[in-house]
Amino acid sequence: MAATGAPAGAGARLASVTVDAADPRALAHWWARALDWRPGYADAGEVDVDPPEGEPGVPLVFVPVRDPKRGPNRVHLDLDTSSPADQRETVQFLLDAGARRADVGQGDVPWVVLADPEGNEFCVLDPRPQYEGCGRVAAVVVQALRPEAQAAFWEPLTGWRRVRSGPAVAALRDGDRGPYLEFVRTGTPRSGKNRWHLDVRPTSPPPGQDRVVAAARAAGARPVDVGQHRRVSWVVLGDPEGNEFCVLSGRGA
Repeated sequence: MAATGAPAGAGARLASVTVDAADPRALAHWWARALDWRPGYADAGEVDVDPPEGEPGVPLVFVPVRDPKRGPNRVHLDLDTSSPADQRETVQFLLDAGARRADVGQGDVPWVVLADPEGNEFCVLDPRPQYEGCGRVAAVVVQALRPEAQAAFWEPLTGWRRVRSGPAVAALRDGDRGPYLEFVRTGTPRSGKNRWHLDVRPTSPPPGQDRVVAAARAAGARPVDVGQHRRVSWVVLGDPEGNEFCVLSGRGA
């Protein structure tokens, strides 16, 4: 059995959140409008959406897939609001733009669960002081069977530091600005390929990617085949709970 824990000395940073999409260009355009972010790099294989210049955030990368979405996503975004009125206005704006209300079993809660035009769930949060300074995205949320163990694994892979730790929620953050990466307790094991996943990038020159992959595997990651071509420049792994992620090829690649 592989060891689990933190991939010490991984030498990596969180680069992006990648989204499987039936129509990457249309979905990227929708999220750019929803977040008031800017279009980034685009080609036949991906369409990027970046935070506004000088503002914190993790880019979104939309890639084409043929498989339809099945079941709730394991990874989603929480959007910040500044007041109850802002929350109401944000929800209405997103509904008018093509979102729909979604039921993931949340019950009576102060946040609002919506889904984008391709059915990807996300939350519009009630105003919370801890998210001041995050930007439009308060958190990238990953459902986890063991939040603290997942945070320990991902801390050196992202280069972010632990700011909260507990059996229900463990969180990382890049300094004191920008979104959180939150691991939230669930009792439901992962099933099927994740439609949203994290990408990390080496912070050192070659063979930085090899070092990151080796450190992650020593900490419990494993190779994953999601149908990628063997000549791609990234390496696909699964974290200790099976969530796919990509180790990209270099600091500027």
